[in-house]
Amino acid sequence: MNADDSAARVRGRTVVDRLMSSRSAIVAAVILLLIVVPCAAAPIFARYSPVAQPDIITGKDLPPSGEHPFGTDGASRDILSRVLYGGRVSLSVALIATLVSITLGTAYGAVAGFAGGRIDSAMMRLLDALLSIPRLLLLIAIFAAWRQLELSRFVVIVGCTGWYGLSRIVRGEVLATKAQEFVISARALGAGRARILLKHILPNVLSPVIVAAALGVGQVILLEAGLSYLGVGVRVPQPSWGNIIQDGSDQIVHLWWISLFPGLAIVATVMAFNMIGDALRSALDPRQTVPR
Repeated sequence: MNADDSAARVRGRTVVDRLMSSRSAIVAAVILLLIVVPCAAAPIFARYSPVAQPDIITGKDLPPSGEHPFGTDGASRDILSRVLYGGRVSLSVALIATLVSITLGTAYGAVAGFAGGRIDSAMMRLLDALLSIPRLLLLIAIFAAWRQLELSRFVVIVGCTGWYGLSRIVRGEVLATKAQEFVISARALGAGRARILLKHILPNVLSPVIVAAALGVGQVILLEAGLSYLGVGVRVPQPSWGNIIQDGSDQIVHLWWISLFPGLAIVATVMAFNMIGDALRSALDPRQTVPR
């Protein structure tokens, strides 16, 4: 085991210890566990199919009860089942789209920062142009025009429009890191540009990427919920937290349970990911104290 591997192991143990000492990180992990596990195992926890309409006459708009803990909607569909299955969709969209955006942002920022000069300038001007386009309005325009949109394409489009800010952060970290002595030494020893970037620079700029990933999941959950609420995101009959809220939005006073439970799921999940992101930021930065 070389010195770099030993140092990486020590840093990893330190980060884990700091996270374990953070009460907010533990609370967030418990919240996510209570949400993610039932959603991932929705066929086990859900009594009904999310699209089943067992009794459209007497079974619709029922308040929470033992038979339907979250009540039913106007089509007699069980809200608990729809929240669980909708959580699978919302969480999957958020995780995969964030992975796409993190990959693109890291690659773009690393190449721009490492190349420098005219290449860096050209890439940053292109990035400025992309940042000038409001993401939400762009997505609404795309999805409104693309009426029949598969979920996989929806995820890719959301991911491909969310990497701009991260690329700026990564570029700045790469610019600072490539001026360090260990990078200069590796270049003097004859290491190639690809090896320097992948072996020596990228591992040292991953901290903001990890934090951005945790925070990005919560942001995409909100974005997907908003788009689905507007009818241009995940389309019915496939449930997602956003379109379940929309189902009860026109009768929120009388049928409050339809929108309340998916809304609480969104709030709890986004809050948990934000808490984990803050805890990761503190754990990965030794200059900060771990939030309690």
